[in-house]
Amino acid sequence: MLNFESDYLEGAHPTILQRLLETNEEQLSGYGNDPYSSSAKEKIKEACQCPDADIYFVSGGTLTNALIIASLLNKYEGVIAPETGHISTHETGAIEFTGHKILALPETDGKLKPEDVKNYLERFWEDENHEFMVFPGMVYLSQPTEYGTLYSKEDLKQLSAICREYNIPLFMDGARLGYGLASKENDLTLADIADYCDVFYIGGTKVGALLGEAVVFTRKNTPAHFLAHMKQQGALLAKGRLLGIQFDTLFTEKLYFEISRHAIEMADQLKAGFLEKGYKLLLDSPTNQQFIILENQKMAELKRQVAFSFWEAYDEEHTVVRFATSWATRQTEIDALLALI
Repeated sequence: MLNFESDYLEGAHPTILQRLLETNEEQLSGYGNDPYSSSAKEKIKEACQCPDADIYFVSGGTLTNALIIASLLNKYEGVIAPETGHISTHETGAIEFTGHKILALPETDGKLKPEDVKNYLERFWEDENHEFMVFPGMVYLSQPTEYGTLYSKEDLKQLSAICREYNIPLFMDGARLGYGLASKENDLTLADIADYCDVFYIGGTKVGALLGEAVVFTRKNTPAHFLAHMKQQGALLAKGRLLGIQFDTLFTEKLYFEISRHAIEMADQLKAGFLEKGYKLLLDSPTNQQFIILENQKMAELKRQVAFSFWEAYDEEHTVVRFATSWATRQTEIDALLALI
């Protein structure tokens, strides 16, 4: 059975497993107060060219999103997000559970348009009844988006300027950030992201780690007592070394970027193979998620030998499905898939 269902199907990159084994019997302080976590933080700061950054390690993406949003917003504030954003669709109301409303805006191929964000903020503050409304307290986006698309440097620059004009933070969900950075169409660096975003995270769970995300507050803007927020929300691991060692390994000799490029190479082959055989794409994703329109009967046949994700109905006879590659996708798996179709 071939499996392209998601990008976190495998365990961890062998180098990470080796480092965990080598350090397993060391006695280290807990809650991230260990030398490996400190080393990882310094390497991430260097990669982001952001020496003043504050960095924290959290176990998973939904927990990270809920933690950051809840700690940055006041009780009367909500978060602007695309209506297809992960927090809007696939996090079972985790943000609403913290007491904050998602202020969903229309999107284009998964992306927020800067002019839509600007118009929303203008309309809110011009409304004479805004004191009785949910205040827009921050802007959320993901890179890549849930459709595998990318914000450009100019997009991010404009969104950042709007957020700073209205004195609200810009937050980037980077669960798949490595695959965005590795895309041939990407024109953003980690340094650019650190410059334009107030907070973002570097995803490890989907990019080579067993688990973990590295949260980066970029300009001495960490919420007060953030560790207390982490503890309250179950985000502070006693064995913080498990996250620190993994990110220290990922950011040694640019391993994070190397394995991300592999996923893109595999996705490019997958996409080209489908197109050569006459299949159509929902959109042209430049990252590791590829959205293919399948005839329903063909989809049922393919399901017998290949795992992939349902995305959305296209029409009565066709369905959009997602194929995801990862750092661990093998050439033999791509070849076998293309032979089947």
